[in-house]
Amino acid sequence: MKFSEQWLRSWVNPQVSRDELVARLSMAGLEVDAVIPVAGQFSGVVVGEVLSTEQHPDADKLRVCQVSNGSETFQVVCGAPNVRPGLKIPFAMIGAELPGDFKIKKAKLRGVESNGMLCSAKELEISEENAGLMELAADAPVGANVRDYLELDDASIEIGLTPNRGDCLSLTGLAREVGALYSAEVRPVVVGSVAPQIDEVRSVELLAPKACPRYLGRVVRNVDLSKPTPLWMVERLRRSDIRSIDAAVDITNYVMIELGQPMHAFDLDEIKGGVRVRMAEEGEKLVLLDGQEVTLRADTLVIADHERALAIAGVMGGEHSGVSAKTRDLFLESAFFDNIAVAGKARSYGLHTDASHRFERGVDSQLARRAMERATELLLQIVGGEAGPIVEAVSEADLPKVAPVTLRAERVTQMLGMTLENTEIERLLTALEFDVQKAGADAWTVGVPSHRFDVSIEVDLIEELGRLYGYNRLPVRYPQARLAPNTKSESQAELPALRRLLVARDYQEAITYSFIDPKVFQLFHPGVEPLMLANPISADMAAMRASLWPGLVKSLQHNLNRQQTRVRLFESGLRFVGQLEGLVQENMLAGVVCGARQPEGWANGRESVDFFDVKADVEALLGNAGAIEAFTFSPAEHPALHPGQTAKIERDGVLVGYLGALHPELAKALDLDRPVYLFELVLAEVAKGRLPKFSELSRFPEVRRDLALIVDLDTPAEFVLANIRETAGEWLTDLRLFDVYHGKGIDPLRKSLAVGLTWQHPSRTLNDDEVNATTQNIVASLEQRFNATLRK
Repeated sequence: MKFSEQWLRSWVNPQVSRDELVARLSMAGLEVDAVIPVAGQFSGVVVGEVLSTEQHPDADKLRVCQVSNGSETFQVVCGAPNVRPGLKIPFAMIGAELPGDFKIKKAKLRGVESNGMLCSAKELEISEENAGLMELAADAPVGANVRDYLELDDASIEIGLTPNRGDCLSLTGLAREVGALYSAEVRPVVVGSVAPQIDEVRSVELLAPKACPRYLGRVVRNVDLSKPTPLWMVERLRRSDIRSIDAAVDITNYVMIELGQPMHAFDLDEIKGGVRVRMAEEGEKLVLLDGQEVTLRADTLVIADHERALAIAGVMGGEHSGVSAKTRDLFLESAFFDNIAVAGKARSYGLHTDASHRFERGVDSQLARRAMERATELLLQIVGGEAGPIVEAVSEADLPKVAPVTLRAERVTQMLGMTLENTEIERLLTALEFDVQKAGADAWTVGVPSHRFDVSIEVDLIEELGRLYGYNRLPVRYPQARLAPNTKSESQAELPALRRLLVARDYQEAITYSFIDPKVFQLFHPGVEPLMLANPISADMAAMRASLWPGLVKSLQHNLNRQQTRVRLFESGLRFVGQLEGLVQENMLAGVVCGARQPEGWANGRESVDFFDVKADVEALLGNAGAIEAFTFSPAEHPALHPGQTAKIERDGVLVGYLGALHPELAKALDLDRPVYLFELVLAEVAKGRLPKFSELSRFPEVRRDLALIVDLDTPAEFVLANIRETAGEWLTDLRLFDVYHGKGIDPLRKSLAVGLTWQHPSRTLNDDEVNATTQNIVASLEQRFNATLRK
């Protein structure tokens, strides 16, 4: 928002410099973006009056003018198209200095002497207008200094407000803030009640009371819009970055800047019947004031008569019902529109207006009548006319209501880090028009004014106190806390350690979106309903992932398409299983592997990675916390994995994750032409380990026996090893499967498992009889349970 410093100081005038005022506003949260002088530096320019003009003898476009400065008459040659007798203009006399160090001297133009210069607004750097001379008011005092007459020793101040401070989008709000900051007297404009001079009214119906709970209308007849807007109003609007159009529009804009209430003036003759505030009909057409025709949607609030839409509520009026030079009768609108109903509507139609900017941020719900009276008063003063009574339609139930807030001095001290006196707290809040009532020795019940819709809880009030007191005056204190070391469990693997382990095994970490394409979701989880986003970024990012695999496979595709043939990626993050009711969110650790087993190099082979390479990586993860023996791998099925190359991983009968090759049909659907291996683990289960425990090293020799066992082809080696551990006794220190053979010399339905067993006693040397007896027990147990035999 832009405003004139002099205009603000006419409301509240703290005895501080412009720089101090600007700095204080910024520190109070009303950040000043720019301070721009309203005119260039010039001197020696007075109000002049053109007494007469005649054609230059040697130039068609020049006029020889007689110009008075109130005491003398000067001959000035001028080429402006609008120069004429009786016109009052800025007159730069001989010796004057204009912006750009341009000095006015006596000169001859085409042989005719010229004693000075008649100026345009651009030549004085007042505006960019350069179509002709700057025309001053007819009652401008001839001979007066133009800088003094137009009050050009002023600055236009632009502030950038946060969206919650819509109350400061007006001189009223800014003056309130400045008055509170400096404990200065605020002199608001006095708004009286304009007595009706005619009885004419137009009915008002609220057909969408939630979106517009209050609407005021007033008929004003017999206005004369040929009368110009007063120069003081034009200048205040210009310094607020608003262009003058005509008196009616200028007055509504002026009231908006002054009080903060956007208004609109309709041509009364264009309103058929009464006014209806309703939602638009789908596909309804409206030509706006800027000439743009828009097709309205059903979620758009409009101001209509009994036949058609007249305006988009809170945004812009329609061209056919707008005020023009022929307008004689007006219908003034002053309304409160709910900011949620208006939010985003202007932008959706490619618009942004001063009205929509304010209504989207919030306008005082109690301000409409005061604004109507002020606009009526200015209209009657400037363009005349006869005002009718104000018609108000209101839905009290839909107007915003703010409950009182309890404020405690103890909480103020805690939040600000210092003690504010109770009298100071009351003074600061009262200056902002809060109703402060005592509710105990050190507490207050604070009534929130209707213009402060951003204040609803105690900390909002404390923020106001800190802001007005001055953030730069609050004490600087370093936080104090007992920084005792946190307990770190040695039986728990931490995610950073697991990440480093995978990086050491040549993986790279990926971070993918938690939302994926619903079609890709169905490829990985056929028949499962995904959890859909209510407001997705795009259609292909509308489903929450139930696995980390879709994102990793997409990253794999991205790399393969860029000639990266060896890819190893992993990711840790949440998966989302189920719907909102009963949604399960689990931290997972997943990976994808594709390409050669080892990086290209003269010492490395060119073999492709296989299932057991990835299984080794998974086992390294599971063993990081020291509890690898608690996990088991067994054949399984998964809709995204190859039927013959899929293993489920369990811990004490609880599913921990899956490992396997990507399903061929899924690989074809994803346009992947090479083997891809995946794993995914529940992070909480992987991280649980076993507390390390010291055991003394034995000084006595180990005894090893190797067994070649023939078992059925479908007997898992893990089952055989588990049985050996159960039977081998407490002194078994190592059990290792070192060969698996299936082929010539063995029954086609059987296979050979070669295992090495190592025993070691902590206090003596084991003898052969003990070891042989144990070995025989192992073979007997395996024979009984798995029909195993020793390979001969």
